[in-house]
Amino acid sequence: MSVVTRFAPSPTGTLHIGSVRTALFSWLYARKHQGEFLLRIEDTDQERSTKEATQLIFESLDWLELDYDRAPCFQSQRTENYRLAAESLIESGRAYFCTCTPERLNKLREEFLARKAKPRYDGKCRDLNIQPTKGVPTTIRFRNPEIGNVVVNDLVQGKVEYQNSELDDLIIVRANGMPTYNFAVVVDEIDMGCTHVIRGDDHLNNTPRQMNIFAAFGQPIPEFAHVPMILSSEGRKLSKRHHDVGVLEWRDDGYLRETILNYLVRLGWSHGDQEIFSVDELIGLFDVSKIHRSPSSLDPKKVQWLNHQHMMRLKSTDGLRHSRPFFKKKGIEIDDSARTRKIFEVHQPRARTLVEFVEKSSFFFADFDSYDEKAAEKALTSQTRPLLIELRQSVDGLSDWSAEAIKLEFNALVERLGVKFVDIAQPARVALTGTLTSPGIDETIELLGREKVLERIDSAVSWIANLAESS
Repeated sequence: MSVVTRFAPSPTGTLHIGSVRTALFSWLYARKHQGEFLLRIEDTDQERSTKEATQLIFESLDWLELDYDRAPCFQSQRTENYRLAAESLIESGRAYFCTCTPERLNKLREEFLARKAKPRYDGKCRDLNIQPTKGVPTTIRFRNPEIGNVVVNDLVQGKVEYQNSELDDLIIVRANGMPTYNFAVVVDEIDMGCTHVIRGDDHLNNTPRQMNIFAAFGQPIPEFAHVPMILSSEGRKLSKRHHDVGVLEWRDDGYLRETILNYLVRLGWSHGDQEIFSVDELIGLFDVSKIHRSPSSLDPKKVQWLNHQHMMRLKSTDGLRHSRPFFKKKGIEIDDSARTRKIFEVHQPRARTLVEFVEKSSFFFADFDSYDEKAAEKALTSQTRPLLIELRQSVDGLSDWSAEAIKLEFNALVERLGVKFVDIAQPARVALTGTLTSPGIDETIELLGREKVLERIDSAVSWIANLAESS
């Protein structure tokens, strides 16, 4: 039997990373077993579901390259399927019409709570053979077995047993004709041919009800894997309402797709002590039975560390391709020249994200408007102005414009002037980059180019002179 998994988000807000992890687990399982990974949009809640949130789901999966194998399924387009499925259960005696009012059900709930019992439907309409009457609000309830038990052999949680006597006759179709969650998903899983359902462990208590509905249809029951939740760095449950980090926020902050997939799969799954995985490695190694049962917590510092590891693995051409949109936001167009590739390579050990790389390297591609205030106060002074003038003369006379030749000339200048290396390097760094941080000064000078180096040193020398005149 071919493996078929699915991801079934509700389009009611940002797709946070807890949901994305379940999608990743389902995608990895399908890819490992050469099966299918499907997407279902659970948008029956028309009041909360939005087109914008649906688009975010598509955009998130597209960025992560979690490709699905059929056209997306929308629950809002399947109301006829649910109606026909409910009618078939009524015809087989596995469901019945119920006219209990919300007022009666609320009173019943209060009575159960008053005696400290678990609220449940009392079966009033179960054997009344009620038929729908115009003008009378009528729901459809599932006729749950009254004896026996339901055993969930969960791939993550292990064996979990429920007594049917603890499960009441749940509503499967509301009075307005809309299906309830537990009914709709069973019909969907059957129609989509799902063989494995990987989802959050907050759905575990729904599973025995759903298994009974599968049995009522006479359909095979999928294998279930209920994965533990991800907690925020503060230890609380992730929630769209608390504005937890959405996957596209990681993208916009300059994190790589490979990093997020690597990080999410390691939140609750492990393969020995290995920390860094390529996507192909994950497909080959992923084992749903190795998912841990305990919750995991977000660690932003770990994500940043992991992103740096993946940044270090990038070819320069790929690094520039990923970086181009971030440069574009700053109004900078970059090419694929050897110089530009070298700029990425010299920043790889220093940049933890694509955004950080762009911020730290923009001075190579565009002039800066001002110097960092503290850096200028420390390095661009009347004492360092003569050193910058000497540096300009030295580099201007170079016939070999390479980092090696520049380094030799720099060392010779330091020795000739009887100063420390840092005494010239720091003023030069601020003059050329606007800050006190950059790659090695020799590499920085080489990659900026002769014309831009001379121009920026001249600007710094003038800036110092003007500052002295105004003080």
